[in-house]
Amino acid sequence: MRKQRKGKVISDKMQSTVIVETISLVSHPMYKKTLKRRSKFVAHNPDNKAKLGDTVQIVETKPLSKTKRWMVIEISKATKQEHLPVAHTSESKVKKSNKKGAR
Repeated sequence: MRKQRKGKVISDKMQSTVIVETISLVSHPMYKKTLKRRSKFVAHNPDNKAKLGDTVQIVETKPLSKTKRWMVIEISKATKQEHLPVAHTSESKVKKSNKKGAR
Protein backbone atom coordinates (compact mmCIF):
# COMPACT_ATOMS: atom_id res chain seq x y z
CA MET A 1 0.00 0.00 0.00
CA ARG A 2 1.32 3.45 -0.90
CA LYS A 3 1.81 6.20 1.66
CA GLN A 4 -0.65 9.07 1.55
CA ARG A 5 -0.35 12.53 3.06
CA LYS A 6 -2.63 15.55 3.30
CA GLY A 7 -1.15 19.03 3.18
CA LYS A 8 -1.27 22.58 1.90
CA VAL A 9 0.24 23.82 -1.38
CA ILE A 10 2.90 26.41 -0.53
CA SER A 11 4.36 26.85 -4.03
CA ASP A 12 2.99 26.35 -7.54
CA LYS A 13 5.57 28.27 -9.57
CA MET A 14 6.82 25.24 -11.52
CA GLN A 15 5.15 23.51 -14.44
CA SER A 16 3.21 20.38 -13.41
CA THR A 17 4.79 20.53 -9.94
CA VAL A 18 3.71 21.81 -6.54
CA ILE A 19 5.39 21.87 -3.15
CA VAL A 20 3.11 20.53 -0.42
CA GLU A 21 3.71 21.17 3.27
CA THR A 22 2.37 18.69 5.81
CA ILE A 23 2.18 19.32 9.54
CA SER A 24 2.39 16.49 12.05
CA LEU A 25 2.16 16.63 15.82
CA VAL A 26 4.74 14.63 17.79
CA SER A 27 5.28 14.31 21.49
CA HIS A 28 8.70 15.16 22.94
CA PRO A 29 10.16 11.92 24.36
CA MET A 30 11.29 13.45 27.68
CA TYR A 31 9.11 16.50 28.31
CA LYS A 32 5.91 15.18 26.69
CA LYS A 33 5.20 18.55 25.08
CA THR A 34 3.42 18.39 21.72
CA LEU A 35 5.56 19.78 18.92
CA LYS A 36 4.68 20.66 15.32
CA ARG A 37 6.86 19.10 12.66
CA ARG A 38 6.63 20.41 9.11
CA SER A 39 7.67 18.43 6.04
CA LYS A 40 7.83 19.59 2.44
CA PHE A 41 7.09 17.25 -0.46
CA VAL A 42 7.60 17.94 -4.16
CA ALA A 43 4.55 16.51 -5.92
CA HIS A 44 3.49 16.04 -9.53
CA ASN A 45 0.49 18.20 -10.39
CA PRO A 46 -1.05 16.93 -13.62
CA ASP A 47 -2.97 19.59 -15.59
CA ASN A 48 -1.83 22.25 -13.06
CA LYS A 49 -5.13 22.04 -11.15
CA ALA A 50 -3.75 22.53 -7.62
CA LYS A 51 -3.02 26.17 -6.84
CA LEU A 52 -1.34 28.08 -4.02
CA GLY A 53 -3.21 27.65 -0.72
CA ASP A 54 -5.18 24.54 -1.74
CA THR A 55 -5.43 21.57 0.61
CA VAL A 56 -4.47 18.46 -1.35
CA GLN A 57 -3.95 14.76 -0.84
CA ILE A 58 -0.75 13.28 -2.25
CA VAL A 59 0.30 9.69 -2.76
CA GLU A 60 3.76 8.15 -3.01
CA THR A 61 4.82 7.14 -6.51
CA LYS A 62 7.87 6.07 -8.48
CA PRO A 63 10.58 8.73 -8.89
CA LEU A 64 9.46 11.20 -11.55
CA SER A 65 12.54 13.45 -11.31
CA LYS A 66 15.45 14.13 -8.97
CA THR A 67 13.23 15.25 -6.08
CA LYS A 68 9.68 14.45 -7.21
CA ARG A 69 8.34 11.24 -5.60
CA TRP A 70 4.72 12.19 -4.88
CA MET A 71 1.60 12.84 -6.97
CA VAL A 72 -1.49 14.94 -6.27
CA ILE A 73 -4.55 12.69 -6.34
CA GLU A 74 -7.24 14.93 -4.85
CA ILE A 75 -7.83 18.61 -4.19
CA SER A 76 -9.82 18.77 -0.96
CA LYS A 77 -10.26 22.50 -0.42
CA ALA A 78 -9.63 24.80 -3.32
CA THR A 79 -8.98 28.43 -2.44
CA LYS A 80 -10.57 31.15 -4.50
CA GLN A 81 -7.76 33.22 -5.97
CA GLU A 82 -8.59 36.66 -7.22
CA HIS A 83 -6.00 38.71 -9.00
CA LEU A 84 -6.66 42.29 -8.05
CA PRO A 85 -4.95 45.09 -9.95
CA VAL A 86 -2.17 46.73 -7.99
CA ALA A 87 -2.74 50.42 -7.38
CA HIS A 88 0.42 52.41 -7.98
CA THR A 89 0.82 55.39 -5.71
CA SER A 90 3.07 58.29 -6.49
CA GLU A 91 5.98 58.06 -4.13
CA SER A 92 7.72 61.28 -3.22
CA LYS A 93 11.41 61.05 -3.81
CA VAL A 94 13.36 61.75 -0.67
CA LYS A 95 16.84 63.13 -1.20
CA LYS A 96 19.39 61.20 0.84
CA SER A 97 22.35 63.02 2.28
CA ASN A 98 25.76 61.84 1.16
CA LYS A 99 28.55 61.01 3.56
CA LYS A 100 31.53 63.21 4.53
CA GLY A 101 31.07 66.65 3.09
CA ALA A 102 29.50 65.88 -0.28
CA ARG A 103 26.89 68.62 -0.79
